[in-house]
Amino acid sequence: MISIIAAIAENRAIGINNDLPWKLPNDMKRFRELTTGHTVIMGRKTFESLPNGALPNRTNIVVTRNNTVTFENCILFDNLQDAIKKYNTQEEIFVIGGASIYDQVINLADKLYITLVRHSFENANTFFPEINKNEWIMTEQESFPNDEKHLYPYTFQTYIKKK
Repeated sequence: MISIIAAIAENRAIGINNDLPWKLPNDMKRFRELTTGHTVIMGRKTFESLPNGALPNRTNIVVTRNNTVTFENCILFDNLQDAIKKYNTQEEIFVIGGASIYDQVINLADKLYITLVRHSFENANTFFPEINKNEWIMTEQESFPNDEKHLYPYTFQTYIKKK
C-alpha cells in the first residue's frame, strides 16, 4: 500500500523556501505515530530540510538524480519508480514529500493522510497537487481549533482511493 502523508494549507501550500510555513506539534506527533516502523520515501530537498537527518525507527529512502551525494542511514534511488517497486511489498510505505515526489505518486497512491491547515500562505513557493475529490473517499476527519501551541486551526483527514 502506498500512502501519502502531508500537511497542506487551504491554498495547497506545503512549503516556503524548503521549510514548513507553520509549526503544528500535533501534526508532527501524528506524522511520527503513523510513519514509525515503516518505510518513508522522500526527495533530496525534503531530506535536507529534516533538522536531524534520517528519521529514526524508519527505513529512509531518498530519491535524487545526484549520484555524488550520500546521506547517513538512508538508501538512495535515482528514481521514484524503482524505490516503490522495491519497497511496495511492505504493508504500507509512506511518501513524505516534496512537491515533485507528490506529483509523481498522487495517481499511484492508495491512501492520503492529510493535515489541512486552515490558512492560506501567499508567500509559499511549494504546493501539493490537486486532490481530485472524484477519485478519493474521505474516511476520517477530525478538526482542531488554534491554541497556544498551534497558531492555525487544522483538520486531520484520511482518504482512500475509490476502486
